[in-house]
Amino acid sequence: MNNDESRARRVLSLGVAGAIGLVLALGGLVRAQENKARSGEVNPEEKAKALEYLMTPTVKLLPKAPLPAKNSTAVVEAEMQPYSETLPGSELTFDLVPVKGGTFKMGSPASEKSRKDDEGPQVAVAIEPFWMGKCEVTWDEYETWQFKLDAQRRKANHVDPTPLDKVADLIVRPTNPYTDMSFGMGKEGRPAVCMTQYAAQTYCKWLSAKTGRYYRLPTEAEWEYACRAGTQTAYSFGDDPKQLGDYAWYVDNSNEKYHKVGTKKPNPWGLYDMYGNVSEWTLDQYAVDSYKKLAASGKPVKEPYVAATKEFPRVVRGGSWDDDPDACRSAARRGSTKDWKMQDPQIPQSIWYLTDATFVGFRVVRPLRVPSVEECKIYDPDPQIALEYRKAQGGKE
Repeated sequence: MNNDESRARRVLSLGVAGAIGLVLALGGLVRAQENKARSGEVNPEEKAKALEYLMTPTVKLLPKAPLPAKNSTAVVEAEMQPYSETLPGSELTFDLVPVKGGTFKMGSPASEKSRKDDEGPQVAVAIEPFWMGKCEVTWDEYETWQFKLDAQRRKANHVDPTPLDKVADLIVRPTNPYTDMSFGMGKEGRPAVCMTQYAAQTYCKWLSAKTGRYYRLPTEAEWEYACRAGTQTAYSFGDDPKQLGDYAWYVDNSNEKYHKVGTKKPNPWGLYDMYGNVSEWTLDQYAVDSYKKLAASGKPVKEPYVAATKEFPRVVRGGSWDDDPDACRSAARRGSTKDWKMQDPQIPQSIWYLTDATFVGFRVVRPLRVPSVEECKIYDPDPQIALEYRKAQGGKE
């Protein structure tokens, strides 16, 4: 049975959850409850401020001084070190690994086994230094933003919000999920899934405001550069897919579910789960001929990025728990599709959730060079997405 057939069977098996969500959504119960809760969260002045923050480039929300985090400060590449980031208002931490700048060949050679046409021609690419999450973003981290758990903890412990908290609290949050988005695969220490690229981008905006350090999704080029970790083989450990089980949760060993992050071997640069577990969002619009256009000049390309102008398809990388070895190769690409929200019962369909993308998550990067306001705008979540969604729901998010 191939992967598409396997996914189709799982879609059918998830039909009960989808049907429950459909009944709730059509009955208006979920949305009425969340709208009532949301209407009491902020006063008109705060709502106006939240709208302003929605339109403001992330770098303009950063304070002059970020929260202290040991080894997180660097001016030049040589000063970059691994560090741990704490989510304020929680006991959660996640680790970041420095990735030195350099050049590499993006894509795969024509001789690579299982190579697809969209992986070439290979093109020389130059990448600036950045930090990258050692692991994929977990449910523990994601739900702190999604459900405003940080603010709830402050309230329960009678702790006043910091200036950073006050900004982060007004970053737009997802509507309540209409079913269990982990689909029974577990949450503690496991990668968050089923979010849209827009949701992942907005999480990064919140994380930036929360910590005072600029975070975003990686570009497709940055992702492949970090995944390869200086190698040119099909995988960072070589060309033999028989070794993949040491480094990845994929279709042959996953038991049809994702697993706790960081439980397999890392790549040479200390990054875990770059293959398998969950596929990871990048910023780029997917196009079959992306590399052909990049290679047209015949010169190395600096920091390539295909800005997204339409909802589908957008690039995810790395393969997942549901993929064969060939889909987990360093050069393997995949574009999102409308089928990833097939079971979404809402009208209009959610800007936050992809119910059928149980294999898609993300990790964050932090560039050493903080972008200018104009650069930031092209990486930021598109504010029009939330504005149009709000309008379609009668002024409610």
